[in-house]
Amino acid sequence: MAYPCNEVEQSTCFQTTEYNMQKIFFTIGLCCLSYFSMAQKYTPSDSESKVQFVIKNFGLKVDGQLKGIKGSISFDPSELNNSNFNVSVNANTINTDNTARDKHLKKADYFHVEQFPLISFVSTKITQRTTAGQYKVAGNLTIKGTTKAIEFDFTANPTSKGYQFKGAFTINRRDFKVGGSSLPLSDNLTVELDITALKN
Repeated sequence: MAYPCNEVEQSTCFQTTEYNMQKIFFTIGLCCLSYFSMAQKYTPSDSESKVQFVIKNFGLKVDGQLKGIKGSISFDPSELNNSNFNVSVNANTINTDNTARDKHLKKADYFHVEQFPLISFVSTKITQRTTAGQYKVAGNLTIKGTTKAIEFDFTANPTSKGYQFKGAFTINRRDFKVGGSSLPLSDNLTVELDITALKN
């Protein structure tokens, strides 16, 4: 049998070859570990998701919704450091069941949808709460070109197709330059999320 090394060098040659093989297998192992430790990827389903808001006007609750949700979600309860949300909705889809009001909300003094068509949220940290299936997310919310840090609790329930995420948070509309000072219209509004995320 022919060897790549001469008779004197065979021992050293085999040791070097064995060392190189160990390095190769170690590298492959690291790659596999990295792959399996990554959070599962999901895509939000616009048709199955709800993004709703509630605000008081003249003391009465006015609710509405936004559609056109898109983006990417990575989530694994055992890999929260590798989990994240990067999603947006279309501001032009705002619907309060009042055509005249919706048209006004799309104008420059409110959402200015022509210049700022998307409302987006990008998470920066996800942590486990004390109750199973409950989490807290911190991230950056961008509305009308203004970005503010927010955090809120949410639940994550596995489904046959992926995950269902539910949560809610309250913001001050004036922090995002949406509408000016108004006595009838409340500054604070609550956003309610019910997001169906499908496995990629």
